[in-house]
Amino acid sequence: MVIKIALLVVFFAVMLGVGIYSRNKAKNVNDYVLGGRTVGPWISAFAFGTSYFSSVVFIGYAGQFGWKFGLASTWIGLGNAFIGSLLAWLILGRRTRLMSQQLDAKTMPEYFGKRFDSKALRVAGSVIAFVFLVPYTAGVYNGLSRLFGMAFDIDYRICVVIMAALTAAYVVIGGYMATALNDFIQGIIMLIGICLVIGAVLAGKGGFTEAVKQLTLVPTDPSVTTEALADGQGLFASFFGPDPLALFGVIVLTSLGTWGLPQMVHKFYAIKDEKAVKTGTIVSTFFAIVIAGGCYFLGGFGRLFGNEPGIVDAAGKVSYDSIVPSMLATLPDILIGIVVVLVFSASMSTLSSLVLTSSSTLTLDLIKPLKKKPMKDKTQLRLMQIFVVCFIAISVILAFNPPTFIAQLMGYSWGALAGAFLAPFLYGLYSKNISKAAVWASYILGVGFTIFNMFVPVIKSPINAGAVTMVAGLIIVPIVSAITPKVNKEKVDEMFTCYDKTVVVPETENLGQ
Repeated sequence: MVIKIALLVVFFAVMLGVGIYSRNKAKNVNDYVLGGRTVGPWISAFAFGTSYFSSVVFIGYAGQFGWKFGLASTWIGLGNAFIGSLLAWLILGRRTRLMSQQLDAKTMPEYFGKRFDSKALRVAGSVIAFVFLVPYTAGVYNGLSRLFGMAFDIDYRICVVIMAALTAAYVVIGGYMATALNDFIQGIIMLIGICLVIGAVLAGKGGFTEAVKQLTLVPTDPSVTTEALADGQGLFASFFGPDPLALFGVIVLTSLGTWGLPQMVHKFYAIKDEKAVKTGTIVSTFFAIVIAGGCYFLGGFGRLFGNEPGIVDAAGKVSYDSIVPSMLATLPDILIGIVVVLVFSASMSTLSSLVLTSSSTLTLDLIKPLKKKPMKDKTQLRLMQIFVVCFIAISVILAFNPPTFIAQLMGYSWGALAGAFLAPFLYGLYSKNISKAAVWASYILGVGFTIFNMFVPVIKSPINAGAVTMVAGLIIVPIVSAITPKVNKEKVDEMFTCYDKTVVVPETENLGQ
């Protein structure tokens, strides 16, 4: 217990110290929200990765999808790495940085408002972001409850309050730069921790080869596969697992979804220069391979722990959130302490990113445009700091009394946000022909279908529903744009000049005649 508490105390002290160190770099709105657009490659990459993967992935998703798909769940992690990280940086990174600076946009709703010349789009976007980021914020705490029940004999609520207070402190004091620097430290902890945990868990089952051999003997659960494959053996150790179609839906939502999440795209706004894009692309992809690939790979062995108490009840119902904690329960104290810090790191990095995004979009995209008189920079800054505290307080209240559907609501949050924002954001960076009406169509589709499906489940799985919504948006936006009036051509041409500026580069980067 002393070891575990000592690790946490050191971790908390470092996080708070970084916040205090960064206070001089958060004196105005631009610095507080974007770090002055001077964030380097490694910090940008780690900020992207740590915001991507929270305790939800490590405890919830790894346990749930590892149980359902076996070792094939590793494909989800690889999809996160190559689609959610590599392609996101290659396709969105550079253009987002250029266009957001050209428009002087600090948030995704502000980008929509200025790119499509519509204050209403900006306000509506901020409302969508706020509504669906709040339950996502509350859900970040969920993974901690099971873990702390396993590692400590203390009330889970104490853990939530400590984590919330510490996150609020360094975000309020240091803004984006404090968040990014802490993300870098937390990312290193996550990389080391996941490697140690995987090695220790597999060693407890006789090593990798023996663990895979045991997994091939587990009969397939008839509830997650077709009747023809029911009660078969070896499918949990097979290439695509027992349900490839459902696996594909999870990959689409958790990988392509990041392209439309405000807190993820926001990382590209703050990039310093070209080197930061190139290095950030490589580093964030490597980070995702290790963290996401490692989490889902570890979860893939969850069936070997099916006899542990608390995982499967008398009625045969599986408690997915108990799987990974049960896998970790037999580890040495020092490793459990590292795991606790790992999950704290994953949770706090995501939480800080979410509350900073929520507070900035509410201040800059909802309150500021609706006020008749101009808001002073200092007033905007203070409002954002107040909202950071308010959002964290709301998330704590929800975490204390979580609704029964909070886990499903997490999936719906991703589906609604990415379904509404992904298509118009992506197309808006590349095409001059996207119309204002097409953005409204995407908003209505993403939010409307998600809410409708919550109450009338046309698609039972919120994961698959979110994936369908995103793909539908990519189809609908160009169709609506083709039949509706475009944004003023001169204004759009002026926006796109940011891509046409001539720069001088060495021959090593551009082979000339």
